[in-house]
Amino acid sequence: METERSFYKFKTLLDLMALANSSLDTQEVMQMAVEAAISLVAAETGSLLLSDQDTGQIFFEVALAPQGEMLKKEVRLARGQGIAGWVIDTGEPLVVNDVQSDPRFFRIADEMSGFITRNMVCVPVRTREKTIGALQAINKKNGSFDDEDKDALMAFANQVAISIENANLYQELKGAFYGTAKALAEIIEMRDPYTGGHTHRVMDYSLAIGRLMTLPREELENLKLAAILHDIGKIGVRDNILLKKGSLDSEETKKLNQHSEYGAEILSHVKQLRDVIPGVRNHHEKYDGTGYPDRLKGEEIPLIARIIAVADTFDAMTTDRPYRNAIGVPQAIEELERNAGTCFDSKIVECFVSYINRTGGPAGKADHEA
Repeated sequence: METERSFYKFKTLLDLMALANSSLDTQEVMQMAVEAAISLVAAETGSLLLSDQDTGQIFFEVALAPQGEMLKKEVRLARGQGIAGWVIDTGEPLVVNDVQSDPRFFRIADEMSGFITRNMVCVPVRTREKTIGALQAINKKNGSFDDEDKDALMAFANQVAISIENANLYQELKGAFYGTAKALAEIIEMRDPYTGGHTHRVMDYSLAIGRLMTLPREELENLKLAAILHDIGKIGVRDNILLKKGSLDSEETKKLNQHSEYGAEILSHVKQLRDVIPGVRNHHEKYDGTGYPDRLKGEEIPLIARIIAVADTFDAMTTDRPYRNAIGVPQAIEELERNAGTCFDSKIVECFVSYINRTGGPAGKADHEA
C-alpha cells in the first residue's frame, strides 16, 4: 500500500513538472505551481510567497485561500517573519503540523482572511543558489503532512524555480524584442513629423479590437507586433514622396504603395516573425478585393491585416497630414461605417465603433499588454 502511494505521488510529480514547464508566462507558471502543489500533497489550499530582493520584505504572489486577493494587496512580512520567512531565510523545508502553536506563525493572515490554518508544509523556491520565495501547502485533507509530502513538494519546488527563471528570461527577451520593434517604428516616424505617435495609436486600437473579438493570446501578440511594424517598409520610400505636401501622381502612388511589400521583405529575414508578416504585407488590402499588393478579397485577407486596416485608417483620418487636415471622430466613424463591407470587414468596424463609443476616441487609452 505504501509502495503504491509512493508510485502514485512520483507519477503525479512528473505530470506536474511537465505542467509547470508548459508555459512561459511568469504569472501563469506561478499560479499553476500553487494549484499543482496542493494537488500533489492533497492539501486544501496553498500559496507562493516571494521575497523582494531589494527590501527583503515578503509578499503573497499567489494565494488560493479565501480572501487571497486581499492578502496579495495588503500583507507584507518583514525579512524572516512567519513560517515562510523562516524557510526563505534558512533555505530549509519545514513541516508544521500544529501551526497555531508555532511561534513563527504569522497569524495576521488568518485573522484578515477568516481562514484557520491547521498544518502546513513549506519549502524554499531557489534559483541559482538564491532563495526567491517559499511554496506552501496548507491543511492536509486527511491527517497530517509527513516527510514524504515535504520531499515531494521540495522536488516540485526545484522544478518550479527553473520554470519561473525560464519564464522571467523569456519575458525579458520579449520585452527587449518589442522595444527594438518600437525603436524601428520610431525611426520611420522621425522622418515624418505629421505621423508622430501613429504607431502607438494603431497598436492600441488594434489590440482593443483583438480583445473585443476574444483573440487568443498568441494571435494578440502577433497582432501587436504587426501593428507596431506595419509601416516599417516606408524606410524604403524616398522623402520626396513620403513628405510631399500635394497629391501624389500615379507613379509616386505606386512607389508609396510598395511600402507594404518592402516591410514584408524586411521581416522575412527573421523567421520568428513569419506569423506577423501577413499583417504588415496585407494591411492595405480591401474587403472587396481592390486593395494592394495582392488584391485579396474578404476573408482571404489575414485577420490581423483586416484589423490593422481599420485602426490605421481611423488614425490617418483623425490626425493632420501634409496634404490635409484631420477630421473629427464622428466623421471618421461615419466614413468607416460607410465603407464597411467594401473597404473593411464589417464585423471589425462594428467592434471598433463600440470601442470608440466606450472610450471616447483617441483620448481613450487601451491596455498596451497583449
